[in-house]
Amino acid sequence: MNFKSLDITKLDRRTFLKVAAAMGAATFIGTYKADIVKALELSDTNIVWLEGADCCGCSESFLNAAYPDVIQAITRLGIYVGYHETLMMQQGVFVDGRLVGTSELNSELALEEYMTGKKPLDVLVIEGSIADGPEGSGMYTTVGGHPFKELVERCAKQASYVVAIGSCATYGGIPAAKGSVTGNMGAQFLQTAKGGFLGANYVSKAGLPVVNIPCCPAHPDWLTLTLASIIIGKGGLIELDRYNRPTVFFPPDYTIHENCPRRGFYDLGQLDTEFAEGHCLWKLGCKAPITHADCATRLWNASVNMCTQAGSPCIGCAEPVFPDGTSPFYVGMEMMSTLAGVDIDTIAKVAIGAAAVGVGAHAVRRIVMKENE
Repeated sequence: MNFKSLDITKLDRRTFLKVAAAMGAATFIGTYKADIVKALELSDTNIVWLEGADCCGCSESFLNAAYPDVIQAITRLGIYVGYHETLMMQQGVFVDGRLVGTSELNSELALEEYMTGKKPLDVLVIEGSIADGPEGSGMYTTVGGHPFKELVERCAKQASYVVAIGSCATYGGIPAAKGSVTGNMGAQFLQTAKGGFLGANYVSKAGLPVVNIPCCPAHPDWLTLTLASIIIGKGGLIELDRYNRPTVFFPPDYTIHENCPRRGFYDLGQLDTEFAEGHCLWKLGCKAPITHADCATRLWNASVNMCTQAGSPCIGCAEPVFPDGTSPFYVGMEMMSTLAGVDIDTIAKVAIGAAAVGVGAHAVRRIVMKENE
């Protein structure tokens, strides 16, 4: 297919997203810059990026994007970042010892303008999970003295689109793991249970539920291309799976395992029992056979490598059950009595024999996929 001859403004949703995913963020934005500008009609897309209970990893991942880098992505897509506490230029309440009364210099006033509708909020990006405790106050996570959940609630009411980025914002992640007392949850999910902080029935002004871009951290391409689809007018038709993940990046019909660079060793039954042996990482706890994401074809770090290629087993961070349902991370699946909520005690043990490893892993994958349909 000659991608350059396509009029992206006339493509249906599936073709549009497939083209964007296949080309990658850099080529897509570069090739269709004129069409993006035309779709924007020279107007800015206002984005508010809130950070709750997180490690700032998704922001760092986005900042480390190489093709395009964050500056290219923002300028070419016509994005105006109205609020991002890590990146914004505003100085705060005081500047040179004097109170500041303008949103250009006061970050709290800048955010207030979006929360009240004084300025249009096109896209709300949520990074980090949302604390409800103690006793519904949300004070376990505060921003500028305000409960984070209050900021999310007010912004979500004004947003045309809401995008949750990273495992914490999408499904609760590590802050919501077993043993947590903070009441943390994702924007619209708590692991596999739909609801989360905004509720199961929440839809943005554009009529879309929260778009979930999981992983710990999320790939910058996934966010850039999602934003591109929203800006060009395809956002309302993004195809989501049952966990609100864009299916073009998190395909329901295949897993990371299918295209893993170590897949050949798996098929030969060459399974590492120690790190750095260079073969399949199945016995070292790799969760790629039950994890849906295009990591193996998109690659990370400027399209150089991915977790398994770098010698680390996949820990399943694209799945809603992460981290509880994929732990212990470095224990083989055949040694776990449960995985992703599915009893695999007898099924996965056929993978212990090298000759049967292919049959065993694929049986596990099919059962988990069927269970989660």
